[in-house]
Amino acid sequence: MELDGRVAVVTGGTRGVGAGIARAFLAAGAKVVVCARRPPDRPVEAAGAAAVFRPVDLRDQAAVHDFFADVAATYGQLDVLVNNAGGTPYRLLGEGEAERHARVVALNLTAPMHASLAAYEYLRASRGSVVMIGSVSGSRPSPGTAAYGAAKAGLQNLAGSMAVEWAPEVRVNTLVLGMVRTELSHLHYGDEAGIAAVGRTVPARRLAEPSEIGDAAVFLASERAAYVSGASLLIHGGGERPAFLDAATANKEN
Repeated sequence: MELDGRVAVVTGGTRGVGAGIARAFLAAGAKVVVCARRPPDRPVEAAGAAAVFRPVDLRDQAAVHDFFADVAATYGQLDVLVNNAGGTPYRLLGEGEAERHARVVALNLTAPMHASLAAYEYLRASRGSVVMIGSVSGSRPSPGTAAYGAAKAGLQNLAGSMAVEWAPEVRVNTLVLGMVRTELSHLHYGDEAGIAAVGRTVPARRLAEPSEIGDAAVFLASERAAYVSGASLLIHGGGERPAFLDAATANKEN
């Protein structure tokens, strides 16, 4: 198994994309620790193994340092950190106070930096890797989620700098995600009809599944990606079809 004997931490690994990543790591043979503020509704399991849950608020620096020290003491090593925790509600810039937008930046950019710094010495000892979970929102306008998009842009830049500073002991890469179908998709896209309609705007004609994000994360953490660092891997099903193609009256198929 590709990650047999490795120890991986997946932040926000209790549901959605994070749980999909955790299951993929379990299936690849890794021992997986997931963390979040609240425990999962049910254990995160795959291939006859279960992830271990540890509660932690990633915005609390002291708690984050204690968390990684505990993981390293318990397992004797740390090989992979997947910085997945994040997210945002829909909120136009003019409809929220600056402090609320700043909290979004803290969760999606500052917290992954704190986690990476707290994990660095353990990852350095194992010659491990960091996988950042980015978003296409970081490279295009994101009305309604502007602070989130700005944070994800910063996260991708941070990963590139970390890859240079921490080489060759620690590899750092980013998965740049498009839309993923999770249990919270309805909050962003509406009912099943809305989710299907949004999926049809993607060249792949559907949203990604969390398991597909997990498979990509396993690749970046494995020896198959031993020479991959500072990279940003787009997982977006082909991206977004340009709006002008539908608006134009020329070159239409009959």
